[in-house]
Amino acid sequence: MANQSPFSVLTDFFQNLPSPTPPAWVVEESQRRVVVLLNHVLMQEPEAMQRLQRHAARVVMAQWRSFSFTVQVTPAGLLDLAEAAATPDLTLVLTEESPFALGQALMQGAKPPVRIEGDVQLAAEVNWLVDNVRWDMEEDLSRVVGDAPAHMLAQAVRTLASGLRTLVGRKASADASGTSA
Repeated sequence: MANQSPFSVLTDFFQNLPSPTPPAWVVEESQRRVVVLLNHVLMQEPEAMQRLQRHAARVVMAQWRSFSFTVQVTPAGLLDLAEAAATPDLTLVLTEESPFALGQALMQGAKPPVRIEGDVQLAAEVNWLVDNVRWDMEEDLSRVVGDAPAHMLAQAVRTLASGLRTLVGRKASADASGTSA
């Protein structure tokens, strides 16, 4: 008799949770902060901004479960929240419903399953951004705390992330072979 993995219990728990509905002002403020972070990362990559400039005024909507995030490309090659009535030129829907399975895929370095609808060229640019643009958190942190502490913190985070990837990889292997981890 195979033992049930604690991960499967967590997956069932998350799938059965009702989706909380935060107040509209919390959602909008959170989205504004995400846009600020995305623009900060984009500004560190001039090629990314140039690629986005070609798609100025285009609207991209990302959706997962009941959550959606709609942005518009600015003429400067950055992002801004789109108007509520804006019709998306590109819609990206994360098809994985389970937050745990989604996190597991991301920890393994895999792209989550996405349904793409709309402008193919814009979708290709978004894919290029996902593949090539990275946030250099260590550099930003070094501006606040200095180079040595930032390096130590970043190294600790990389070690933790590596350990989590190993754990998730073992769990995935155990699930594939039908044994418990």
